[in-house]
Amino acid sequence: MELLAPAGSMEALRAAVCNGADAVYLGADTFNARINARNFSAADLQEAVVYCHVRGVKVHLTLNTLVLDREMPRAAELIRLAASCGVDAFIVQDLGVVSLCRQLAPDVPIHASTQMSIHSLEGVMEAAALGCSRVVLARELPAEEIAHICKKSPVEIEVFVHGALCMCYSGQCYLSSVIGRRSGNRGQCAQPCRLPYGYGRFESTRYPLSLKDNCLAGELDELRRMGVASIKIEGRMKRPEYVAIVTRAYRTVLNGGKLTPSDLQELETAFSRQGFTDGYFRGQTGSDMFGRRQEGEDTADLFASARATYEQGEPQRIGVRFYAMIRRGEPAQLAVEDPDGNLCRARGPVPEQAVYRSLTPQDLEQQLKKTGGTPYLCTAVRSSLDPDLMLPASAINAMRRDVIAELTAKRGRAAPAHLNAYDEPPRYDGIAGEPQLTIAVRTAGQITSRMLSMKPTVLYVPLSELAEHPDLPQRVSVETQLAAILPRVIWSGELAPVARQLRTVYEMGVRQVLAGNLGQLHIARAAGFAVRGDFGLNIVNSRAMRYLREQGLDSQLLSFELTLPQIRDISKAVPAELLIYGRLPLMLMENCVMKNRTGICACQTGTVRLVDRVGEEFPIVKDPGTCRNVLLNGKKLYLLDKKDALRGMGLWALRLQFTTENPGEIDKVLMDYQGRAVFDAGSYTRGLYSRGVE
Repeated sequence: MELLAPAGSMEALRAAVCNGADAVYLGADTFNARINARNFSAADLQEAVVYCHVRGVKVHLTLNTLVLDREMPRAAELIRLAASCGVDAFIVQDLGVVSLCRQLAPDVPIHASTQMSIHSLEGVMEAAALGCSRVVLARELPAEEIAHICKKSPVEIEVFVHGALCMCYSGQCYLSSVIGRRSGNRGQCAQPCRLPYGYGRFESTRYPLSLKDNCLAGELDELRRMGVASIKIEGRMKRPEYVAIVTRAYRTVLNGGKLTPSDLQELETAFSRQGFTDGYFRGQTGSDMFGRRQEGEDTADLFASARATYEQGEPQRIGVRFYAMIRRGEPAQLAVEDPDGNLCRARGPVPEQAVYRSLTPQDLEQQLKKTGGTPYLCTAVRSSLDPDLMLPASAINAMRRDVIAELTAKRGRAAPAHLNAYDEPPRYDGIAGEPQLTIAVRTAGQITSRMLSMKPTVLYVPLSELAEHPDLPQRVSVETQLAAILPRVIWSGELAPVARQLRTVYEMGVRQVLAGNLGQLHIARAAGFAVRGDFGLNIVNSRAMRYLREQGLDSQLLSFELTLPQIRDISKAVPAELLIYGRLPLMLMENCVMKNRTGICACQTGTVRLVDRVGEEFPIVKDPGTCRNVLLNGKKLYLLDKKDALRGMGLWALRLQFTTENPGEIDKVLMDYQGRAVFDAGSYTRGLYSRGVE
């Protein structure tokens, strides 16, 4: 089982390697989810790969952000550069970047980032079909789900075992971008989840979105038995000393050791938020999982000790064998071989006749084992030595240094990379004329007579609601297509009821679903449904749109993190949909915020609201069909008065999305859309369509 450690800088990389990492993951100056780490320039990347490969450590490059069309040429340059440097894998979020990596550097493995929000075997299967050789699972998964996935996965599985936990499923958080234009999907998360929030205007503030750090140091044997290929430590924004301490602790456990209470205290002192949690892994969500960073921990002595592990000396981690041949009348010969079969040779002076003392095999071994200060450990010496000869120790040492230097150069030399040229995907201009109307609701009770009379092209209804209202297909016009909204998260253990509901709505005549992640695409196609793509797929570029075209999607809702000019310019390889009204979904949460406060699940009976420091209210609702929480924006997105500006952008449809609205409010919005009245949206937002994100 691989130990994968973070490297936010060259110093952190050395800390990881010297403390037992099998692989490191790092980011370049751009296109990585920790853009505020020190990261690696082109020269740094080359140095890092050589340093790691010499020491038998793999390097995974993070390309785990969303990439815009105008940025694709720069992303292509980085991919080609990294491949030529010899990186061992790309960690990718964006479907368009997956396509780009496969085109430009087909021999470099692709790992599906946790930012892809993959949480099921179905998602893993879809990632494998994409060409990914490894999937980093969502942190929220319990042990039984991980075990089920590992048992049937066609690709390697990677699991986070230590470090920060986000309150939201990775890749599905838009809180930072919507309130501050700093997108977590672009590596700029401002961590608003770590701020205080109240449960109402008159309650004291708490930290209901701030989770403790994950720690699965006690569960490694279980993960190994499951078949997990790699365990990952979070922390590219952390200090090198932190990386050293945590990597050393996990290496100790992987090597069969046990962490003492003192070791565990060191982990907490290095960084924690009022302790650690294994709540997700154990399937025990709740208030015990939450905490915040306490200042004032004295780390000076601990960090000084940690620095010594990578600043003083070089751990000897690569076993090598020496072969020496000392023959009368011939130049001395020495060879060294590493575990990978690399063989390097050097020649020395012709040995002289011994006068006082002959060279012995023991003398040779003593000199050849002097590999201190290098990454190599002499594990064996084989020699063929004629009698009564003398060779100075200085000559033996010189040959040893020569073969070690050649071996280091050979181990650090990247294999020739198979690189292809960059090309632009073909453009599709989209649909001319007036965009169609589509409507999404959270409950069947929100479907009004006015809504049905408007004959939207598509009416999106949650699968669970649709299955409970078999009369709905008879109520809608033949000009309106019904589409079932799948739950945003479907664990393998939850698939059976979803499959039953899909069969029910199929028998009702429904033939389309709305899917927001890779697993849903797999589930929908297997059940015989056509697929429309939702915002959770995070589509921001033309290459991703082309991938969806290849997958046969009927339409795709473009990311609401795009600006209107970017939406206009993106290639419409599949019919493109745009959200123009509704509360934006900011977080998708496995923990129940209200139950954590009261012990009672209140989202079934009403809307819970969090209040931030400036008095902004954020409603929390239940994701239909599951018990997961969705944090909504306090302000409603409102672009109904901008419909004319959206003509000529190649859009297939404009979507109205209703969440907390009652039927009366919904009808007012619909009248506004028809131009029959002006709906008072109150405190509304134009979203990110004009502001954009960083």
